[in-house]
Amino acid sequence: MRPMGAITKPRDDRWPGERREWARPPVGGWVADDLDRLPNLPPHTELIAGSLVLMCPQTLYRAVVTSLLDHGLRTQVPDDLLAVRGMTVDLDRRNRAEPEVMVVRRVAATDGSRTSFAPAQVVLAVEVESEDSAQRDREVKPRKYAGAGIAHYWRVEEADGQPVVHVHELDPATRTYLVTGVHRERLKLTVPFDVEIGLGT
Repeated sequence: MRPMGAITKPRDDRWPGERREWARPPVGGWVADDLDRLPNLPPHTELIAGSLVLMCPQTLYRAVVTSLLDHGLRTQVPDDLLAVRGMTVDLDRRNRAEPEVMVVRRVAATDGSRTSFAPAQVVLAVEVESEDSAQRDREVKPRKYAGAGIAHYWRVEEADGQPVVHVHELDPATRTYLVTGVHRERLKLTVPFDVEIGLGT
């Protein structure tokens, strides 16, 4: 069995008298399967390049925009697809990301106990930027999603309190994303399927 690394308990002066548990990575860093085995991980922890990425508290804006897109996708995806939240995608052994919303092939969603999907099962990954995630959502994750072959990627940024959706489509020859549109007020697309979502919050 692969060694899991140590769990240390450094004292934190913000919680006098308490000891907080922190995971110390094994040599070589964590791998994707570790997210299912490590005890007491905070919700929505991701693995990027072998390192654990902990999510900052959710803002109201991000929660509302995520719910808006999730609802729009769930009610409009074709019967052979399914929109899901709170799930991860195993990009490779050292990268396991959690988009805000994913659209996956329904045939891959028959096991109710699964915690992640393979890239070939993911049709669309949607990231809603926050202050702490902007660099990952603009630079790191698009490279990793494209390299894993995920055909469609939406990045949602905030402008004057409203969402702006940057739509990307994979160029299979270069395994990079091409920007196919920037959408304000209303998102209307025919690929990867017909979808229309009002973006006003």
